[in-house]
Amino acid sequence: MDTLIAGATRSAFGLLHRLTTPRLSILIFHRVHAHTDELFPQEIDASQFERLMRFVARSFRVLSLADAVAGLEQGTLPPRALVITFDDGYADNAQVALPILQRCGLVASFFVSSGFLDGGRMWNDSVIEIVRACTKSELDLAFLGQGRCSLAGPQERTAAILTLLSAIKYLTLGEREEAISRLLAASGVPDLPGDLMMRSEQVRELHRAGMEIGAHTVNHPILTTLTPAQAEGEISSGRDRLQEIIDAPVELFAYPNGKPMRDYDQSHVALLRRLGFRAAVSTAPGVARVGDGLFELPRFTPWGRSLGTWATRLLMHQSHTRYELAGST
Repeated sequence: MDTLIAGATRSAFGLLHRLTTPRLSILIFHRVHAHTDELFPQEIDASQFERLMRFVARSFRVLSLADAVAGLEQGTLPPRALVITFDDGYADNAQVALPILQRCGLVASFFVSSGFLDGGRMWNDSVIEIVRACTKSELDLAFLGQGRCSLAGPQERTAAILTLLSAIKYLTLGEREEAISRLLAASGVPDLPGDLMMRSEQVRELHRAGMEIGAHTVNHPILTTLTPAQAEGEISSGRDRLQEIIDAPVELFAYPNGKPMRDYDQSHVALLRRLGFRAAVSTAPGVARVGDGLFELPRFTPWGRSLGTWATRLLMHQSHTRYELAGST
């Protein structure tokens, strides 16, 4: 098996190096766990992330997103161009990912939801930590239109988390807050961690280290659930707070959840232009080429626990250039 994996890895590496048509791959990460998470063993940990980053450093021209955008605008994008991005603003981005990026000589862009800095917690992490800490054998989720969810073991807890995330994601901010409050009461969990997200000083640390800071709203809402005024407030206030923290312009944006026409639409693309942003990234799959719109740049999530699997998937991703847009140019 090891021989097969090694052969697949070499083949994928060789194909990647023969890709000469300028195209931009943008990787998307959220957390980099110090150690494997029992509830989400497929999520990347520090040792896996370092192996991937060393592969990336050997195989690609890693650019800041600002430099990549300039390359797309000017037609100067180099072959095998790649950008590394992180969404949300988790503390492990500064504690775990930053030292690895520095050891590998790489730059990355961090899209931070400003409302969770300095002790805040995202709604999805509240769900995860409630289920993780709950000592009950099951939870009654009738208040969300669901049945009873077993919490008998790690697999059952993971399934319960996924059910909850699906049920809550597209609620309004107020409805989300109410759902989390009811879930917490039903679980009997007394306290939730307050150190999952970065502190303001850690955002400054990333900026001082040469990393890019981008906006990701204040509260990470699904933009299509907001009124136009609410959407503008979330986007502009989030950027303003980050600019105060790093004392520098913030010109890049990541759409929360990021699916075109479902999580954001053309009105939000136009809003970003009006607010003076330079470019934005989505979660639509694909690669960007010279001439593509700069306000819906596609990204790729590097799933896979081996370099061979990851390189093969990245190769397939490199050939995937068509993706659904909200309509930007």
